[in-house]
Amino acid sequence: MFKRVVLFLATNLAILVLLGVVLMVVEAVFGPLPPIGGILVLALVFGMGGSFISLAMSKWIAKKTTGAHVIEQPRNETEAWLLDTVRRQARQAGIGMPEVAIYDSPEVNAFATGMKKNDALVAVSTGLLRSLNRDEAEAVLGHEVSHVANGDMVTLALIQGVLNTFVIVAARVLGQLIDQALFRREDSEVGGFGPGYWITVIVLEIVFGLLASIIVMWFSRQREFRADSGGAKLAGRDKMISALQRLQASYGQSHLPDQIKAFGISSPGSRGLTRLFMSHPPLEERIAALQSGR
Repeated sequence: MFKRVVLFLATNLAILVLLGVVLMVVEAVFGPLPPIGGILVLALVFGMGGSFISLAMSKWIAKKTTGAHVIEQPRNETEAWLLDTVRRQARQAGIGMPEVAIYDSPEVNAFATGMKKNDALVAVSTGLLRSLNRDEAEAVLGHEVSHVANGDMVTLALIQGVLNTFVIVAARVLGQLIDQALFRREDSEVGGFGPGYWITVIVLEIVFGLLASIIVMWFSRQREFRADSGGAKLAGRDKMISALQRLQASYGQSHLPDQIKAFGISSPGSRGLTRLFMSHPPLEERIAALQSGR
């Protein structure tokens, strides 16, 4: 659960900055963009493009960064059980059979990612297999399968794409205003813009991108509650609660690479303003939601 979002956001931000630089080169060569309508069209292409390129790359990047081994032919009883459990849950959820993988890590974690419901990846850590019993592991798998069935990654990509569009448009509109008001000098213009425009656009894209992440993280926290509910339906409410309680006891043991930490099943708790950037609600809130029947 927790890995999924930060990997997507990190990839998306990198691609957004890259596309922003490409767009700025276009502006430098061909001159200022057309009025707001033209900027909006280009922003939609670049903004949505960055988001969906991130989504398309997510499964490949997840495999590479974790070193996940995709189970094609089970090598032992545990791998056979994983395949059978995911296959059964995928059938119950009405999706195609995902790829199932194991990655070597002492942490207790799992993740699911992929661009399509019928072409997803579900992976678990070796630490999870050692630390959780079969009932608890089944609930974690149900949570991840529910993410796939709910189309969470596609929805996330759409939200991120819309926000990317806003970031690109707002940065350029404000960049032009600041350039004209404060920095514009005829002897330093390139493609019709002064240095204030180029500096402002880069800075504002980073700042607005971070603010947009707050919205994305809010959505991510809401979908975790839905995936917990889905896991409870696929595996049983008591199993899901027990799995979350076991994860709660494993806090502080994450060994995921920084760029994919938001793709796992849990994350350390945060307080204050840092809570705005949490991809997951605190485990105690998720447990309470399940116990209350939400």
